[in-house]
This record gives sequence, C-alpha cells and structure tokens, in this order.
Amino acid sequence: MSPGDRVRVERADVTNEGVLMPSSTPEQIVVKLDGGYNVGLDRAEAEVEVLESDVYDVESAQSESDASEIAFDDELPTVSLISTGGTIASTVDYRTGAVTAQFDAEDVLRAVPDLAGRANYRGRVVANILSENMTPAVWRDLAEAVAEEIRAGADGVVVMHGTDTMQFSASALSYMLDTPVPIIFTGSQRSADRPSSDNVMNAVCAVEAAKADAAEVLVCMHASTSDDVCALHRGTRVRKNHTSRRDAFETVGAEPLGTVDYDAEEVEFRREYTERDADDLALDPDLDENVDLLKFTPGMDVDRYGAILREADLDGLVVEGTGLGHVHTDLIPVLGDLVDDGVVVAMTSQCLEGRVCDRVYDTGRDLLDAGVVEAGDTLPGTAKVKLMWALENLDRPEAAMERSLAGELQERSVPWT
Repeated sequence: MSPGDRVRVERADVTNEGVLMPSSTPEQIVVKLDGGYNVGLDRAEAEVEVLESDVYDVESAQSESDASEIAFDDELPTVSLISTGGTIASTVDYRTGAVTAQFDAEDVLRAVPDLAGRANYRGRVVANILSENMTPAVWRDLAEAVAEEIRAGADGVVVMHGTDTMQFSASALSYMLDTPVPIIFTGSQRSADRPSSDNVMNAVCAVEAAKADAAEVLVCMHASTSDDVCALHRGTRVRKNHTSRRDAFETVGAEPLGTVDYDAEEVEFRREYTERDADDLALDPDLDENVDLLKFTPGMDVDRYGAILREADLDGLVVEGTGLGHVHTDLIPVLGDLVDDGVVVAMTSQCLEGRVCDRVYDTGRDLLDAGVVEAGDTLPGTAKVKLMWALENLDRPEAAMERSLAGELQERSVPWT
C-alpha cells in the first residue's frame, strides 16, 4: 500500500475507510476520512485492506502546496505576520491524535494561498506555544517584536495566537503600545485539517484589517458560524464566550468596532476608532507580575483565602465580585488590610453586562471605605492586565483603574442590541 490508496482499516471494533496519507512516523497510519477529517492509527494494532490503488495523487498535491509562493509588489502594503503558536499555526500530532503547535509564519503563508496578492509579507516567530502556556514574558517579547516590525516599515501587523488566551494578550499589547498602524490578533477555533476550519477566512480578514485605517489592537474572528464576515473587536473589550464555535468571540457591552466582508474584501467600521498615523509609536512593555485575580463565590473559605492573600505579598489584586461588585462581608476586612499594606485592590463584576457600583448597598459602601477602587465595566481579565501595566508605568495606578486607558472602560453601560 502507498499514500493515495483507498483503504479499509480495522482496529479492535472500529472500522475506518478513506485515503491513505503520508505519515510522519513509520509506526502510524494516517487516513483521511470521507468527511475530511484525518485519523492517526497505530500500525501494529491495525489490519489494513487496500480497496483501490492510486485514487488520489497525494505527492503531486503536496508538491503543489509546498511550491506556493507569495510575490512581492512595490505597490502593495507590507504586513508583518507574527506567530506565537495556537491552532491557526497547528497541525495534528498523529502519535497522540492531539493538535500541536509546530508551524511558523512561513508555513501559514503556504497553508493559506488566499493571502497571496493582498500584501507583501514579513514573517517572524516570537513563540511556538499553545496559548494556555502564555506568560507576561512572552507578552513583552511580542510587544517588542511588533514595535520592531513597525519601525522597519510594516503598514500593519497580524499576530497569530491561540484563542484561549488571546483576549489577555490583546489587552496587554493595548497598554504596552501606542501604534500608528493596525495590530490585528487572529486565530482559529479548528485546525486546518478539519473541513470546518476557520483558519483561512480569519487569516485573510485579519490581513485586510491590517491594511485598513483603525490603528488599534483588534481581534479578528468569525462574526457568525457562516464563512461570510469577520468581526473586529477592540482588544480590551473582547471575550471568548464559547469553547469551540467559530464565532466564539464577542465584544462585551457594545457591538464590534467593525467587520470584514470576506467575499467583498471590504472593511467597515461602526464606531469611532484611532486613525492610522494619529499616534507615534511608543513602547512601554514593563509589567508588575505580582498581581492576581480573585473570583469570589458563595461558600468560599474566607479565612483560608485571607491567609493566602496575606502571604502572597501582592502589589495588586483584582476581585471578580457578584452583581454590582460584592463579596462576603467577612472578606472586606481582609481586602482592607491589603489596601493598608499598599496593595491596589480593584473591584470588577462577574456579570457580562453592566458596571460595578458600590454605592447602592451597604456591602459596596463598606468596600469603598476599605479602599477598594471601582473598575467600572472593565472585564476582569482585562483589569488584571491593566493593573499589571499601571503599577509599573503610572504614578497613581489606583486612580487609573477608574478611568479608561485603552477603551477598556466605557462611560456608560446601556443595552445595545
């Protein structure tokens, strides 16, 4: 048997039929099923029957893909593609059947030929990790890499990132950088070997957004489950709200900043934004990593968490409270002691819509008296990143938590749908 043969593979009580594909290891058999998915099977445990030979010219298809090139055109803008890993830059590891990040930016260009002719590209790899392994140190490296690309003449930057923590990285760069060009984060909910993958459309729409006029840090992902429009979310107001849907990302408390029509290749903005070249490039990448995020829940052992907080020697703490920004009454003295020790304590809400207001109920007033500051409608994760940045870069970080620095805190929380 050889790649391109149609085979039937039996293993235990499972039978698979499909086209035999090349495998990265001799111990594995890779079969592309009729539905488009690839499966990896242990060769020693499988019985293989060749149903038909040479039904698919795998080697020619591979060589055509590998030979694709991105042409350079002096009249096209230059877009820098920066890879940090994640599903958009992933393939399947057939030893485990899991998705693993192992492609660099050039691989993505080969994998998405639709990018050709839209821009001139420069590619670089800052990290090659799954996004759950993201760290503040990588945020700093990423911000510095983006700044270097802009200084080198990039007209826009696309950051390829895993979706699970993309909102945190987008928030970090929103504070670290003043940018004269668009910085667009994009990723993929489903890897390229899946027939329902969103990697091509997200990458193409991100490049179109990087050529557009909004010089902000934005997240570009599917606006719906259809392959028609991507939404552009401000990096400090976006949240991943579904584990696996292609339209998992939403702007909380407002409509997206804009959209990209995939077929028409048109970018449309619906709200005010920072225009291209309105700001000079500035980089302030320092972060105070001694900041934590505490989610309050009923039944929480206040004594235990109080002891943990006191021993943590924090510089900042963001609390994700209930409703208007509340915690158990017994936790308030703990937070007050932290404030007295010089820790900046900011209150956010677990609710997806609305803002913190600790002047309505006694608990809220007691929190204010204890020195806890209100973070308005800032998302808890964004608030943590903001406080990390503010502690290192501003004279009064506690005051900064009550005002907007990068569009994270809206003046009013009103229904928008």
